[in-house]
Amino acid sequence: MGERNKKVAVVGAGLVGSLHAILLAKKGYDVDVFERRPDLRKAKIIGGRSINLALSNRGLKALRYAGVEEQIQAMCIPMYGRKMHDLQGNLTYQPYGKDGEAIFSISRGGLNQTLMNHADHFDNVRYFFNHRCDDLDLEKNELHFFDTENNQTVVEQYDHIFGTDGAFSAVRNRLMKTPMFNYSQEYLSHGYKELIIPPNADGSHRIDKNCLHIWPRGEFMLIALPNLDGSFTVTLFFPMEGETSFASIQTEEQVMDFFNATFPDAVEVMPTLAKDYFDNPTATLVTVRCNPWNFEDKVMLMGDAAHAIVPFYGQGMNAGFEDCSVFYEMLDNYQDPMTLFEKYSALRAPDGSAIADLALYNYIEMRDLVGDESFLLRKKIERKFSELYPDKWLPLYSQVTFSHTRYSEALANGEKQRKIMDEIMQIPAIEDIWDSPVIMEKILNSTT
Repeated sequence: MGERNKKVAVVGAGLVGSLHAILLAKKGYDVDVFERRPDLRKAKIIGGRSINLALSNRGLKALRYAGVEEQIQAMCIPMYGRKMHDLQGNLTYQPYGKDGEAIFSISRGGLNQTLMNHADHFDNVRYFFNHRCDDLDLEKNELHFFDTENNQTVVEQYDHIFGTDGAFSAVRNRLMKTPMFNYSQEYLSHGYKELIIPPNADGSHRIDKNCLHIWPRGEFMLIALPNLDGSFTVTLFFPMEGETSFASIQTEEQVMDFFNATFPDAVEVMPTLAKDYFDNPTATLVTVRCNPWNFEDKVMLMGDAAHAIVPFYGQGMNAGFEDCSVFYEMLDNYQDPMTLFEKYSALRAPDGSAIADLALYNYIEMRDLVGDESFLLRKKIERKFSELYPDKWLPLYSQVTFSHTRYSEALANGEKQRKIMDEIMQIPAIEDIWDSPVIMEKILNSTT
């Protein structure tokens, strides 16, 4: 981005904004970070969107660049696979990767606080809280804030502005008024509500802590991710409207009847279920796409501001962190900021759209397919072939989660693999001959 010591602004002090501030500071830029909320580190309870996050390879790489990977890893619980719970409480296990590969459950608030504290170690990073972004003058590259603590307007000018202010970004809202800027948002008909499995009296976990637990039920599902304190954060993904939905369940009796009929083994470990159900808000799920992510060399969108996605691939944070690491890698390759901004947007926007598609598909997989025998067999065949020919086949999940393959390439590869596996699954008596040399040979011939 040309000479260092330029003055840059990061609007939004969430996960992506705080990480990006660290990486820019490491490259020598003077970074001002603005956040409309109070300082998260001073809050008594870390509220807001507290869904546990699943940290994986893409995110870890960015944290390594920032110098906090080991510190963050100590806050994580590894999850080596999915554990599916059927209606009778029977369990089916599906490993995520191979050789002990894992994704890592981490608290959103704890991670955000750690990144903020690390950013504070840099003399060239300053945080401004309680600053609501009200406008952006693109001609002067001026940001207009309202300081809600001191009740005054603040206007600041910057060489470059980064919008990391989430799915309902004020920075993006300004870019939407510029010519040739494409934008779409789409809500799922499903929302979510957080619940809890508390720890045992001795602080231990009530169910296997090294798995992501799923109760797939077709039109809806329950998932649970472990916390360090022995609890699990449980999330119900459920229709917003309809015969069986958030709108239709209105009383504690209805909650208990529904859960006892649908998730009976979960009820056994959720003593505060009815209270939690009504105490905790119901939230919506939205996919946001836009293109380009930049306005000249003045403004760049990153994270949810550029590509908010639904949480079903565990890649929202990882995709946002990868935005930061890709920009960090590209910084030294382009001395001209305009070229950098345009090349970066052209590279990353297709990947943002691809992971949005992948996340939407994975919801169907998680709620409908993971308990399906045919689907589980399909995964076993893929795993066997991948073990025999690792250079020919890396399962789509592994491409997304355990590699640094571009999301857009992973999406295209996954489509090819799906077509091959559709044919394989049509073979008569496939359940009896799935691991035979003839089946492996047939897949091999399809991949060449």
